[in-house]
Amino acid sequence: VLGLVHELYKPLPGRFKDYIAMPKPNMYQSLHTTLIGPEGIPFEVQIRTWEMHEIAEVGIAAHWKYKSGPNAVSDKELDNKLTWLRQLIEWEKDTNDATEFMENLKIDLFTDEVFVFTPKGDVVNLKAGSCPIDFAYSIHSAIGNKMMGAKVNGKMVTLDFELRNGDIVDILTSSNIHGPSRDWMKIVKTSQARNKINQWFKKERRDENITRGKEFIERELKKQSFTFQQLFKNDWVDAVLRKFNFNSTEDMFASVGLGALSSAKIVSRLKEEYKKSLKPEEIDERLIEIAPRKFIGKNRIPPDHGIVVKGIENCMVKLARCCTPVPGDEILGYITRGRGVSVHSKDCPNVSLTIDGENRLIEVSWHSSQSGSYMSDITITALDRPFLLSEIANIINEAKISMKALNARTNKDRQVIVNVSLEISNIEQLEKIINRIQKIKGILDIIRTRQ
Repeated sequence: VLGLVHELYKPLPGRFKDYIAMPKPNMYQSLHTTLIGPEGIPFEVQIRTWEMHEIAEVGIAAHWKYKSGPNAVSDKELDNKLTWLRQLIEWEKDTNDATEFMENLKIDLFTDEVFVFTPKGDVVNLKAGSCPIDFAYSIHSAIGNKMMGAKVNGKMVTLDFELRNGDIVDILTSSNIHGPSRDWMKIVKTSQARNKINQWFKKERRDENITRGKEFIERELKKQSFTFQQLFKNDWVDAVLRKFNFNSTEDMFASVGLGALSSAKIVSRLKEEYKKSLKPEEIDERLIEIAPRKFIGKNRIPPDHGIVVKGIENCMVKLARCCTPVPGDEILGYITRGRGVSVHSKDCPNVSLTIDGENRLIEVSWHSSQSGSYMSDITITALDRPFLLSEIANIINEAKISMKALNARTNKDRQVIVNVSLEISNIEQLEKIINRIQKIKGILDIIRTRQ
């Protein structure tokens, strides 16, 4: 039939698709060819058997008709054809979010595809843009979990290599590999690979995820001036578990540790329960606990932290770690719960997230004669080259600035990201050292780091 059609009309180059040799995931099979009509208008012809047409019109369930008919297919053949349906069921089990499930389904069904081959010549169809990791998990989750590298057309490639039609993909595995990397989630394109990687972390590293999730929540609590004991009451935790459909606190910790849910959402919900437990007349007293206000004389000795809180003497003051203000920065004070005043830079993004009302703000300023030392972090981005870190360290030493920590890493673009913690006295000193480092060969960017 295809030959006759091509004799009648001229085919359009590059517009022929053979979905019989390489069926779609939902088992759709047909030959598609685009032709040029007598008036120059292109049109498509689809050629398929009656059985293939029934599947195209009715869907995958049409196979049961042929299993019971005179030309019944074998159990093995039917089982292969229903693989896609079983994958849908697995995806549905792996996600609690119906919207996410439908989004993944639409992505896999209605995007362009790429057809690649196994070393034995079997065809594997993947989403366009897929990488060897997607290919490995489409074969079997055990292959993906033990994957150490890949060859495409006989040559070693990176794991994020984009597969093209006709590529022959060979996955290299090792018994020394104990599961996928979390970074793979940023590389894979198919829902199948993403779900199987998530599934591995849920099962194999559950204890690690629980520990990490608990640490994330405790860190968020501390950031918002709460303690674990304050908010983790049984009734309040039960309300959070119901809200996010968890069976236990371990499931909640594991989800946070896996990255499926943010610790900020958990803490925010616990805060809501906490506020519900307070009487209206208790709220101000419980949320604003601070030392008695007294007038500060002009001739008083400046405090160790170098901060003057308007109208309060001997007040507990701490510099916020999220923005690490230093003398010269514009600052404001935030009245915490039982921990005095937290001092933030005025442009700190966390201030707007934590303030419940204007009554929580208080005016603060740097003491005119302050002479303390303050921690400040900077992040340097530079081209990777020998002796770069030595040159940065030498400039810091020459400026007689104490360097408390230095951490460097190289990204995939061969750029070095250097994080440096410095002990400085004011913003002018920090700006001078940034200007000097900026003159080093290969420096691309320097920013002041804020959490």
